[in-house]
Amino acid sequence: MAVIPALLVQGVQMALVLLLAPLLTGLTRKVKARLQRRQGPSVIQPYRDLKRLLHKDVVLAENASWLFRVAPYVIFAVTWVAAALVPTFATGLLFSWSGDLIAITALLGSARFAQALAAMDIGTSFGGIGASREVMIASLAEPAMLMIALSVALIAGSTQLSTIADYMAFSAVGLRVTLALGLVALVIVALAENARIPVDNPATHLELTMVHEAMVLEYSGRHLAMIELAASLKLLLYVSVIACIFFPFGLAHGYVIGLIAYLLKLAVAGVLLGVFEVSIAKMRVFRVPNFLGAALMLALLGVLLRFVSEGM
Repeated sequence: MAVIPALLVQGVQMALVLLLAPLLTGLTRKVKARLQRRQGPSVIQPYRDLKRLLHKDVVLAENASWLFRVAPYVIFAVTWVAAALVPTFATGLLFSWSGDLIAITALLGSARFAQALAAMDIGTSFGGIGASREVMIASLAEPAMLMIALSVALIAGSTQLSTIADYMAFSAVGLRVTLALGLVALVIVALAENARIPVDNPATHLELTMVHEAMVLEYSGRHLAMIELAASLKLLLYVSVIACIFFPFGLAHGYVIGLIAYLLKLAVAGVLLGVFEVSIAKMRVFRVPNFLGAALMLALLGVLLRFVSEGM
């Protein structure tokens, strides 16, 4: 009988991340607009955009294969599952055993692979440019993510996010240089993976700079809605991972307190992201490897410092 309440709580988490993802995107856009002294759209505008796209007809190219049609649903489903595995308002949920940091990285990699294939399926120049740049970013972001997982696992003794959150919340972890380096590296990876400034500007369609937008130019209707919702889920996923590992307060104090704490973390993350994107300029595409290389080196340095501190 205890399985049914556990399934209900897990279902609440899945619905929660799905409902809050567009709100986080809308909050970030609103903060950016206000800092630029513009009125900006409402924070619920992403919900309206998704509703509008779902009611539009799908326009497909004549040479679009089944892969182009299936990819949006695969990307959305995989990203949704990955986001739902990250502890948000509580740890130890029914499927928490599968909420492994390495497994989540693999799920995001499979979604990226499907999106890159779909971008090249039509044969347009924009799709090829976007796919090549996405793979270039992934070739540095994924190793950095794995090194971050290793550095955290050396401290918490596991790559399972629920175990990591419990360890960080209850143990006398203190201030560790390894965790500080891992946090900075994870923020860099999150910016690159979500195509945010300074790596990419999601608000523009400049052919010389865009990465994610170049891969989805041929999509419309419900297909575009699935991809846009998956992009919002991916942003929320990385915010949830950062909050779970480095700011786990509220996760062990009941569902209500955990939910309030999680909403507060999302609000702070949305405001900080908006302030950060307004404060800096987008870098050149050829400087992105240096940016991600810094994340990889920081994560590697954190691992080495952990080994050195253990040996002393």
